[in-house]
Amino acid sequence: MNDLHPLDSTRKLASDALERASSSMKDLRSGMSDRASAAQRYMGEYASVGKNYVSEHPLKSALIAAAVGAAVAGLVLAMRHRRDIQDRYF
Repeated sequence: MNDLHPLDSTRKLASDALERASSSMKDLRSGMSDRASAAQRYMGEYASVGKNYVSEHPLKSALIAAAVGAAVAGLVLAMRHRRDIQDRYF
């Protein structure tokens, strides 16, 4: 027969589940830390490459930035206009 009282059995099951959850959380934190470090490294590399490109091609970089800014502004204005039209009819 089982010598454990039902309450003791429940406590043991809860304790085991808590230990497994704790272990899983530690593994997740470790994995996230590794990914965060890798992302930070990649961003540093991209920033360095971008900085070098801008210093080597300042005019071209300014034109690209202006074109991207104009495209974003155009999208915002188009979405705003579309919303204004929808508001008029609904």
